[in-house]
Amino acid sequence: MPIATGTAEVQRSPDDPDAVTLLVNGVPSSHLDLADPERLEFEYMQQMAAVLAHVPVPGGPFRAVHLGAAGCALARWADARFPGARQVAVDLDPVLVALVREWFDLPRSPALRLRAGEARAELATLPGASADAVVRDVFAGDRTPPHVTTEEFTRDVARVLRPGGVYLANCADRPPLALARAEAATAAAVFAHVGVVAEPAVLRGRRYGNLVVVGTDDPDLLDDAGLARQLRTLPVPARLLTGDELRVFTGRAAPLRDAAPEIEPDPDVDPDPDAGA
Repeated sequence: MPIATGTAEVQRSPDDPDAVTLLVNGVPSSHLDLADPERLEFEYMQQMAAVLAHVPVPGGPFRAVHLGAAGCALARWADARFPGARQVAVDLDPVLVALVREWFDLPRSPALRLRAGEARAELATLPGASADAVVRDVFAGDRTPPHVTTEEFTRDVARVLRPGGVYLANCADRPPLALARAEAATAAAVFAHVGVVAEPAVLRGRRYGNLVVVGTDDPDLLDDAGLARQLRTLPVPARLLTGDELRVFTGRAAPLRDAAPEIEPDPDVDPDPDAGA
């Protein structure tokens, strides 16, 4: 189907009648089980869900902001996991927003409000201390736009989070993981407690993959032994780097700033297979 930013396609799984993949401009953007909203197929979403499941919600409904909504797979999961949740999902493409509402059985407003708009601009309109979680899953093709990776953007995320809330950023990178290291340094410039979650092979710089950067002011969330154990027991086991391990991973990377040049990954680099883990 034509959309404002290109094309959208829904592919059914040949061996699973309830499973569909949403592709935007040919890139897989969401996987949904139409019968089971708690099933997440993408590994990085399983990792995000594991973190969200450990976020304490002190009172009232769970509130989340999803920047880069696509098919709203994680928002569907959160709606099932947190009864009465109130969520906002933002996507740049207004046609795609209308189509996913039509195609998929998404929670209705006010449980899930869909907004068409640019992620950083929409974030700026949200009230302070209004969300338990902000999830950044914004891509243009296979790259995250630089303006939603910077310290200035991340400080606005922190403004929107309530005390104890969590920021989750999906960072796709290839060896030598320069962007992921810079994103970790950026989160550390804003949040008191930061972690990076990924498959061990990705953390060691052996291949392209997704890393989840986690930021919070909750001193207990990333020290929860149950979270680390849950990540290790996912279908594709993942590691959580914090403390000294995270400092080694980040190395000398500097926080990303609005005025700084974009970090370009080098596909020709032969990485040290033991770097960063």
